[in-house]
Amino acid sequence: MLMANTVGPPGTDADSEPFWAALREGRVELQRCAACGRLRFPPMGHCPWCADGRSTLEEVDAAGSVYSWIVVHRAFRPEFAADVPYVVATVDLDAGPRLAVRLERPEGVDFGSRVHPVFHPHQMWTELRMALDG
Repeated sequence: MLMANTVGPPGTDADSEPFWAALREGRVELQRCAACGRLRFPPMGHCPWCADGRSTLEEVDAAGSVYSWIVVHRAFRPEFAADVPYVVATVDLDAGPRLAVRLERPEGVDFGSRVHPVFHPHQMWTELRMALDG
């Protein structure tokens, strides 16, 4: 299902383009540092822990648990006015990194709630969202 808005994709660069390309294919790919082995998000040119510039891409199971969440009551852009209210959650992926994502079907969300990925296509890009398990 395509969103009604025509907002373009987030800005991409050489580091983030593989992440967005994987989302378009219904996958989550994260960078793994070639030196220290840690997965990282968001995509960046150097490891934030050891500063090494080498990394590989790794597809991960994007299941995780809710660390925290907020309810957004005011649209930040007019194109999103019809979407409010909505929930933004910080999710600790089982694979390691923490992400901030929109939470679909948030009724009953609590700290530690289990979530799984939902790929939400827009007209020009694909957004990673999460939904509560069960």
